[in-house]
Amino acid sequence: MTADTPARAAPPADRPALHEEQLPVLGAVRIVELDPAADAGLVHRWVTEPRARYWGMLDADREQVRETYEFVDSLTTHHAFLALRDGRPAALFQSYEPEHDPVGECYDVRPGDHGMHLLIGPADGPPQHGVSRALVGVFVRFLLADPGRRRIVAEPDARNDRAIALLRRCGFEPGPEIDKPEKRARLVFLDREAAGRA
Repeated sequence: MTADTPARAAPPADRPALHEEQLPVLGAVRIVELDPAADAGLVHRWVTEPRARYWGMLDADREQVRETYEFVDSLTTHHAFLALRDGRPAALFQSYEPEHDPVGECYDVRPGDHGMHLLIGPADGPPQHGVSRALVGVFVRFLLADPGRRRIVAEPDARNDRAIALLRRCGFEPGPEIDKPEKRARLVFLDREAAGRA
């Protein structure tokens, strides 16, 4: 390899974990950074499935997915992660600071607010009850490990009844509907104290 040749990214299972948990429902769960180039194929498969229509990337090609996540990776206020179950990618998570995101223009951002997006990957085998809720819980605990974060904010598409119901089962309280350039969304909020009870 020459000095001009980029280092090949480690596969997700070989990347250092930013957060780890062992759960009865999920087994070993690790959160790792998403690599825009190395993970573009995986993420492209997930975001172009019909069930991911609310993610807004059904017509994206692999290169557009890579470019999107390279842009996210270039920001200090937005981050993308993969959740791994026993070493296999299981979900795509994104976090962001609402005051540095268009959603911050749609509601009164409080100090300590932190935003999240979540896309659960397709089931590896028959669907298992409780997996989505458990993955949300892992990501919430990961985000709230930072004591400066007081409230988690999510903004699923207002038509995405399944995502809204899932977040409510995880303790999120519904807020108002908002109009963003790309969608009408439903704000939902999870206070740190409520997360401890969920």
